Amino acid sequence: MRTIATAVCAFLLLPLSAQERPDTVYTFRFVPQKDMFYVPWGGNDTELERLLQCVERYREDILSGEAPLYVDGWCNSLDGERENLRVAAIRSNRVKSELIVRGGIKEECFITRNHASDGDFVIVRLTVPAPEASAAESDGPGEAEAERLAAERAEQERKAAEERRRAEEARRAAGQAEADRLAKEQAAGQAEQPQEITAAPLESQPSAPYRFALRANLLRWATLTPDVGVEWRISPSVGIMVNGSWTSWTWQDNARRYALWEVAPEVRWYLGETKRGYLGAMFKAGQFNYKLSATGRQGDLLGGGITGGYRLPLTEALSMDFTLGLGFLNADTERYDVTDGVRVRRGTETKHWWGPINAGVTLVWKLF
Repeated sequence: MRTIATAVCAFLLLPLSAQERPDTVYTFRFVPQKDMFYVPWGGNDTELERLLQCVERYREDILSGEAPLYVDGWCNSLDGERENLRVAAIRSNRVKSELIVRGGIKEECFITRNHASDGDFVIVRLTVPAPEASAAESDGPGEAEAERLAAERAEQERKAAEERRRAEEARRAAGQAEADRLAKEQAAGQAEQPQEITAAPLESQPSAPYRFALRANLLRWATLTPDVGVEWRISPSVGIMVNGSWTSWTWQDNARRYALWEVAPEVRWYLGETKRGYLGAMFKAGQFNYKLSATGRQGDLLGGGITGGYRLPLTEALSMDFTLGLGFLNADTERYDVTDGVRVRRGTETKHWWGPINAGVTLVWKLF
């Protein structure tokens, strides 16, 4: 792999006979894996100010093409050569944009190359035209000029060494971070492995959280009494539910009738870690009208009691709810006969009932 030393030395280690056009190198650092040019970061502001001063000094030579700006973008902190080259190109364009906007030069003034190796930085090199030598200096640079060139080359070599050191530290840090990440993933995998081996069956796992669900009591549907309901889980342990039933059937030319409607709100407390079993409090109200023999009965019913049951999961979205309710019902009943199609009242009665007041095998569908 090419190193930054190769790139810089290729620019700097020129024959001393060419010292009339010395190279000036400027280095701009980038955050690994990022393409944004943070000017105040890593000394980029100082380096940019130096470069802008140099551009201002040699603007005419740069605009005429005599002194082009060589821009090399570098990136090796991403996966894959293609991605590194793409980010290196973006970094080069960011630096060039700053020079175009603040230095007043054009895109044609740049010669750009991008590299998928060595580090996260952009190097700008300007071959500075040396001032014309006087007759006394025509045989070679003076002593002061030679000292200046030597000092500049030493500074450039120092910067190259510093960049190599920074690139190596960044690679080591990235390698350590990757090793830590793999170690954490391995530890997490080992912690989860026993759970996968001893995974509990679906019915023994905690109930999946949900907020709203639709319900259908299959026992009521089996008696041709449509029954639907909704449940709102205000917390994992508490649910508010409302069930409703309605049916109306007649046969034998209206000589027989079966009609009913009920509304039954309920509050439930789900128990245990799995939240499968529950206890609840229910209220029930409705009306009925049935005539299965010569005498029919119609009236109102009102009552309530406690409920209990268990919810068996079928899938992630479906479960079966087995319910039994015990309590009190009051029914104000009116007996009647039908004569020539007219209901004839035969008396009233009031009945009280203690015992089972509700039963259900209910299909529950979690909406969300």
